Amino acid sequence: MTSDPTAASSASGPLLRLVVLFGGVSAEHDVSCVTAAHVLAAADRSKYDIVPVGITRDGGWFRQDKAIAALADNVDLPNSLAPEGTEVDPIDILRGESSTQQTVVLPLLHGPHGEDGTIQGMLELLKLPYAGSGVLGSAVCMDKAMAKDVTAHYGIPQCRWMQFRDGVDDAREIVGKVEEELGLPVFVKPANMGSSVGITKAHNRTELDAAINLALRYDDVLVIEESVTAREIEVAVLGNALPEVSLPGEILPGSEFYDYEDKYVTGAAQLVIPAELSTADTDAVRELAVRAFTAMRCGGLARVDFFYEESRADGEPGRGWLLNEINTMPGFTPASMYPKMWEASGLSYADLIDQIVALALETYQRRSGFSTAH
Repeated sequence: MTSDPTAASSASGPLLRLVVLFGGVSAEHDVSCVTAAHVLAAADRSKYDIVPVGITRDGGWFRQDKAIAALADNVDLPNSLAPEGTEVDPIDILRGESSTQQTVVLPLLHGPHGEDGTIQGMLELLKLPYAGSGVLGSAVCMDKAMAKDVTAHYGIPQCRWMQFRDGVDDAREIVGKVEEELGLPVFVKPANMGSSVGITKAHNRTELDAAINLALRYDDVLVIEESVTAREIEVAVLGNALPEVSLPGEILPGSEFYDYEDKYVTGAAQLVIPAELSTADTDAVRELAVRAFTAMRCGGLARVDFFYEESRADGEPGRGWLLNEINTMPGFTPASMYPKMWEASGLSYADLIDQIVALALETYQRRSGFSTAH
């Protein structure tokens, strides 16, 4: 594991300043607010000067003064943080006032305008270290259609799928084309969205038409994917050039598929960690997770989600491991799969935060050494 990034700063100067961004303008706003509350509660306050900054649904930036006061008074935080408090200028709050205090940004933003390279680009321009993947890796993984193109290029197995672009592809032909090439049922997904927002499983033509219309509320590029009978296995990855991989976990959905209600409302899904897999299958999915992480230019952390198709509906042997998607800023509550898989692998929640911060500094120090001379 990466060494503790805070030891030198806490011993010889001010604490490392950790700016925690949460909320955001995407449909995953609420999930981010819950994630941030738990990260703030777990981060070691003897190592970090924590500055929580909430972004409202309409793009306002606010320093969360109540959370700062609660941390100072050792008062329990609520389960979810509201993006409220003192309105701040984004650049000023990110840079801070001290020239001697090192800042690291933890962008706990899910979905568009946070997990898609936009915030990452802003932080690059400001020359600030930040946790997670860079601009390219974030953008590619956020766009499910582009991610599938990259996956195919690197020979990583995945489900059969097709892309639909509103205003480009013929809407009058898409339903028939899906039936002919993929068959029903299928999953319809907005390309740039997470947390299962806007995703529908369509069993017939009527449902397919409705699913396309729903997904188009969130994006103008859709992914339409075959339905497979498979186990849902996830792996947590942590690192940069030589990432480490957790034990895999399995999701047993409480409904027909692992949708938003199942994840965040009913809590009916069961999480099995470690997943009941043979040693060979465990080794195979961990190796494939690293391949996918590297191919997509990920960095710092990611959760890599797979389907394990052991047999097909017609009784034929299954195709084995199929990559579903990569989440470059996965859910991060203590009950979320990413930290739970690391806990099962021997890394505590607080230590995981330290590792992610250390990796952010490692990336920044490596990249800031590149020449800008012609």
